[in-house]
Amino acid sequence: MKALFVLMFVSSAALADDGALLRCRALADGPARLSCYDAIPATLPPPGGQPLQAGQAAPSGQAAPAAAAPYAPQYAPSREQLEQAFGKEPPALQPLRLASLDSHIVGSFDGWVANQTIRLANGQLWRVVDGSDDVLDAQNPKVTLQRGLLGAIYLDIDGAHRRPRVQRLQ
Repeated sequence: MKALFVLMFVSSAALADDGALLRCRALADGPARLSCYDAIPATLPPPGGQPLQAGQAAPSGQAAPAAAAPYAPQYAPSREQLEQAFGKEPPALQPLRLASLDSHIVGSFDGWVANQTIRLANGQLWRVVDGSDDVLDAQNPKVTLQRGLLGAIYLDIDGAHRRPRVQRLQ
């Protein structure tokens, strides 16, 4: 739910600034076009400071952020938000995504088979999608979700002989 809110917030801000960018892009005169781009409010905070408000100038000695700044999120999501979104990141969070996530499976775990769903202690539900299977007798095994090549995610389960490729369901 939080990830959806972040996506809606970032996309609405980007759409609002698209109109201003299109108006500036349509100007033929170079200096007028540059002034138009400079007049678009920046959304990134200056180093060590608060975000600039519309019409507020950058502090002396600091340049205003570039024209691409309106597309950047206004804040960095917390580690908890990135963990909750792991495997289902909206496009706005793709550059900030985590490389791995640690959790555990609650209770007794006897292994997996193809297409089995596995619920983690953090509430996430994952499906084994690579057709692998393994037998394991473990109680509350620690797991690490790790990103592989081309967007694949692997579930590394303590004591298992293999790492199944998984896909997040919820």
